[in-house]
Amino acid sequence: MIDEIHVSNLALIRDATFSPAPGLTVLTGETGAGKTALLSALKLLVGERAEASQVREGADAAEVEGRIFLGVRDADGVCIARRVGSDGRSRARIDGHMASVKELAELVGPAVDLCGQHEHQRLLDASSHVEMVDAWAGRPVLDALEGYRQALHTARAASDELARVTAAANAQGSRIEDARFALERIEDVDPVPGEFEELEETLPRAEHAEALATTAHEASEALSGEGGALDALNAAIAGLSRMGTVDGKLSQFADSLSETAIILEDTSSDLRRYRDSIDFDPAGLARLQERYSALKGLLRQFGPHMDDVFSRRDEARELLSLVSDGEARIARAQETLDAAEVELARAAKLLARRRADSAPRFCREVGKQMSRLEMGKAELVWDMRPLPRERWAEMGPHACELLYRGGSGLTPRPLRRIASGGELSRVMLACKVVLGEADGVDTLVFDEVDAGVGGAVARSLAAVLADLARTHQVIVVTHVAQVAVLAERHYVVEKLEGDVPETRLSRVEGEDRVREIARMLSGDATEASLAHAREMLSLTK
Repeated sequence: MIDEIHVSNLALIRDATFSPAPGLTVLTGETGAGKTALLSALKLLVGERAEASQVREGADAAEVEGRIFLGVRDADGVCIARRVGSDGRSRARIDGHMASVKELAELVGPAVDLCGQHEHQRLLDASSHVEMVDAWAGRPVLDALEGYRQALHTARAASDELARVTAAANAQGSRIEDARFALERIEDVDPVPGEFEELEETLPRAEHAEALATTAHEASEALSGEGGALDALNAAIAGLSRMGTVDGKLSQFADSLSETAIILEDTSSDLRRYRDSIDFDPAGLARLQERYSALKGLLRQFGPHMDDVFSRRDEARELLSLVSDGEARIARAQETLDAAEVELARAAKLLARRRADSAPRFCREVGKQMSRLEMGKAELVWDMRPLPRERWAEMGPHACELLYRGGSGLTPRPLRRIASGGELSRVMLACKVVLGEADGVDTLVFDEVDAGVGGAVARSLAAVLADLARTHQVIVVTHVAQVAVLAERHYVVEKLEGDVPETRLSRVEGEDRVREIARMLSGDATEASLAHAREMLSLTK
């Protein structure tokens, strides 16, 4: 649900704040006043495309900010910001953090449905019809759909496995020979995971064992051997300590050198232990070098990494196993696929039965709302045609569509071929009312849903919109007074003339609202229209 929107420098809007009611909010004003600019702001908030032409003349950028509650459990809401520069570059933020327009659309788009007369693509798209029916039908159909999808995935996996084992069993002779050679070559070396990496670390030490031991011995002798560094250091310490009785500063030097002597003694001992740990074994070294060379040979053939070598071994084993046991494996894979297809057919039949039960009831409910909208005997008809098995998809094994029939004696036709813009708006409105909370959309924005209607149709339209506002936040751009008087909140859009025209958005209440309703009734606030407006408003209380 939209809590508040702030718009600056967008189209003709210099600065405007819009805070719709939880139920029905209307936007009214003269034609050309700039009502569509506010709808453009909403489109930017839900992640639609931005254009440089949307920026107000003379401004560097257009900005739209809004706070939106995403579901009843969202206590704090989410703050959205969208900035469009005069160069056409767009930036988005979600709760103060930079975000992509795609992230914005994924987060907010599902919560707001822009139902303008030129934005009926969802209703014109037959693939969306089954989604509406399923949502309205609820758990019986949705559970059946989930079962069908699981069965479809299982059948696809079984089909892929059958194709794999069949291809392997029918592998050409060259592939089999390659696999046999690779397996024999790798198994002859018989590498162990981690062995090559360990050899890379230990082999250099084994190869230089004699030099390492000699270097450690010489270093130890230089430190602690006869005439080594420690002898000289200890002599210096003794002299400094003796004269330290005369000058205490020399005692401090002696203490520092004593610490150094301890470090040198420890280092010399460590070097001797290191020297003694070196095992110079020419025969062992030859074995390590031979092993390392064999593993490097595998890497050259099947690498570049040892994991590649192990993968090639496993693939070769699998292929040779499939060839030797091909018929049995194909038979088992075929049995698995047959069982999966039986289960899929059962799930498809259940889904079709439940949709066939629910969809006509949905059409009847929509027909009742269409009747309220003065659409005569027009109705929706559910069309469900079976698809060939190879065309079964995630949404089911049938091609499903809602058809439009303008009268009982007419042939049902696709909505995109029959309904006019006005009819389509009312069909969509009827569907929204029937869907209710199952629609999954919190906010519905209608632009020109009342185009070309008046009299009894306008009153019916207003009543239907009021019903819809019981389960949704509904925002309507309207020219019809019968709709405007039912609103919880009423905004007027005015165009102020000047060097750069400006659109002003104002919330109206009391007498200001009476005058606006009067203008909508007669084009002017005459005594008769004011009285009529007051009467209409009083009847809504």
